[in-house]
Amino acid sequence: MREPGIDYHAIFEASPSAMLVLNSVLVILDANRSYQNLVARNRDELIGQYVFDAFPQDDESEMEDLKASLRRVLESHDQDVAGPIRHDLEEPDRPGVFAERYWSPINAPVLDSDGQVALIVHRLEEITDLVRAGSPDADHRRRQMKLELYARSRELQQVNERLRQTNARERQIALALQDSMLPAPQALAHHQAAVRYRPAVHALNVCGDWYDVTQLPNGKYAVAVGDVVGHGLAAAGVMGQLRSALSAAIRVVGGPASALDGLDMYARSVDGALSTTAVQTIIAWADHRITYSSAGHPPPALADPDGTVRFLDQATDPPLGASMEHTPRPQASTTYADGATLVLYTDGLIERRGEDIDQGLKRLADHLARHGKGEVEALADSLIDLSSATDDTAVVVVRL
Repeated sequence: MREPGIDYHAIFEASPSAMLVLNSVLVILDANRSYQNLVARNRDELIGQYVFDAFPQDDESEMEDLKASLRRVLESHDQDVAGPIRHDLEEPDRPGVFAERYWSPINAPVLDSDGQVALIVHRLEEITDLVRAGSPDADHRRRQMKLELYARSRELQQVNERLRQTNARERQIALALQDSMLPAPQALAHHQAAVRYRPAVHALNVCGDWYDVTQLPNGKYAVAVGDVVGHGLAAAGVMGQLRSALSAAIRVVGGPASALDGLDMYARSVDGALSTTAVQTIIAWADHRITYSSAGHPPPALADPDGTVRFLDQATDPPLGASMEHTPRPQASTTYADGATLVLYTDGLIERRGEDIDQGLKRLADHLARHGKGEVEALADSLIDLSSATDDTAVVVVRL
């Protein structure tokens, strides 16, 4: 969170690292003092210019590595290091005379609250002395060292690209596995239900969330959501095991707390399952009652027909396997009116980078107060649109 009393622009200006701030279309928004001194250009000569217009090159190939690096930052939302580039600077006391200079650029994204690239911090380090290492007459060694630097840079970029491709393939496989294990909910006899799952954008932080909507043999309904710590194929596998275990447990035990007790013991034997969060609810439509228990999960929201929103937070215990000793989990219940709406969700719906969790809960409550009486499919769509792009999100909406 932003600390009060800290002048972050002053820190940027005083930083010994030479830095530019670019927007998402690569226009220069700011340049700190170190950058201005390094390239012998003042701020007015830089701000507002497209970065490659501000530093034109006769040989366009010199800037291809930098352009590719900036594209990767915009696409991957990750920091990227460009290969060494040559950009000669005019000597201040010799107009028209340019000195050979070499640079190593590092580009880092600044993401907005939706996980999109809002700004790019472009940091520049001069490596001219490194490229010119050796005696003044050692031209061969200088050329050889330059070639080695370029070769190593391209090699690192190729390795990074292979890693990105591997991660992309794993993401697609994990999403396909996740999709196969999260079928549409069973039709409910007395209520309407809608479910949504949205994977994180440009990240492997996917495939740990699950939901389950089931009509029980006694005529009640079981609704659950959970969130595995981890991501990718491993998380998808753990998610499938825990979802199946909880779905089986709720059919044979006395209530949500007992089902989570059993899941807690099971999770201690499954690699990657510890610290998973989950919430299980039972809806008894005949007496208009919801019974629930939570293992460290964000509380379900209950929107009454009059627009009042309550969070079911009276039966919350630590996540699965988090306690040193197993103790029975708490359970609570509440009544509801005809036409109320129950929403279960994972943390991607309410959490934002740099924001207190209470703000996310308030945003959800305000949305349900305005739209909670809408058709369940439309409400599920609008809720998933509230979710963060940096984490996967599952949402279950039940009209009671």
